[in-house]
Amino acid sequence: MGTAGGARGVMSLSPQSWGEEGAKPSERVRRMEVGMGEAVDVYRELYYEGGVSSVYFWDLDDGFAGVVLLKKTTPSGKSEGGWDSIHVFEAIDRARTSHYKLTSTVILRLCTGGEALGDMDLSGNMTRQIEQDMPVQDDSSHIVNVGKLVEDMELKMRNLLQEVYFGKAKDVVGDLRSIPPLTEANREKATHQEMINSMKR
Repeated sequence: MGTAGGARGVMSLSPQSWGEEGAKPSERVRRMEVGMGEAVDVYRELYYEGGVSSVYFWDLDDGFAGVVLLKKTTPSGKSEGGWDSIHVFEAIDRARTSHYKLTSTVILRLCTGGEALGDMDLSGNMTRQIEQDMPVQDDSSHIVNVGKLVEDMELKMRNLLQEVYFGKAKDVVGDLRSIPPLTEANREKATHQEMINSMKR
């Protein structure tokens, strides 16, 4: 279930605001926050098939900023894991464009175990950043622009995790844990190396 909330973590340090709950976004930014929360709910359901999402926006002097949070966990059992996405952005308003700066972090955890292969725990995180100017016609343009930036960044990070991290982990696990007899694996490696050497000549 997704939610859209107000920025509760931004506090003014002036004595007049000490008795208040916390800083609240302006009416304009709150409307965009709710709209973005609804859009992220649809994205989460389509791409994650469940999980939870939250969106928080707050005002800046020359624009606004926010965070989009996505979380998906798998049930406990022989295999379990979790994916957490944290997308922090700021949007600086200009004449007919807005300058967006997005910092995204993905935290991934995968655990599996079994008698044949033993236990494996693959965990890590990755952070990437992008800046981009995009056209803005009205406030709904911000929702589309931020949504596109977040979606593109998640796709890039997911592909990078799959190609680099999982590919490398597969190679390492394949070298460390051999299901076929080791002599057969060594024979295949030697044949493979012999083919490479013959191609170099």
